[in-house]
Amino acid sequence: MRICSAQPHDLAKLLAFRKEAAAWLSRLGTDQWQRPYPADKLLATIEAGEVFMVRDGNDTAATITLTPKAEEGLWTTDEVQEPSLFINKLTVARTHAGQNLGGRLLDWAGDRGHRAGAEWLRLDAWTTNTSLQAYYLSHGFQYVRTVLLGNAVNGGPRVSGWLAQRATSPAAHGFTDETSTPERLA
Repeated sequence: MRICSAQPHDLAKLLAFRKEAAAWLSRLGTDQWQRPYPADKLLATIEAGEVFMVRDGNDTAATITLTPKAEEGLWTTDEVQEPSLFINKLTVARTHAGQNLGGRLLDWAGDRGHRAGAEWLRLDAWTTNTSLQAYYLSHGFQYVRTVLLGNAVNGGPRVSGWLAQRATSPAAHGFTDETSTPERLA
């Protein structure tokens, strides 16, 4: 399997991929990702070079967004000053479930972060999805805190504010990495 940067022509595929994941999450009993993701926001992250796809032949097996930008209201001023990369929208196709692709993507992200000069790999997860939280903890992330208020859209309750982090480090992830060398963090 190979990992590559998503391109603008991948937008429809990635939106369908997220819709598939939302349906699966709904069947598990969580309301995570039930609102459609804005296409313009996804396209902006693709164009910024922050969206990556795992390809298995012609199939998209998984995707991850990796950005140096912290979502407003989640991390403290001191934490934002620390060199970090932030994980968003990690998704594995149901056809490829059970192959540890998510864990390998987390290792790839930690390795990429290390090469970019990041100290931390950070994420926020759905506050009510305890299975997802346990998944990240089982992959070496340490719980930081849960932020319940301060949704960037309306100042109301936040649904994705369970924060965790792990140190970046070189890692063997097993993907053929077709991405460009990461830019060094300032």
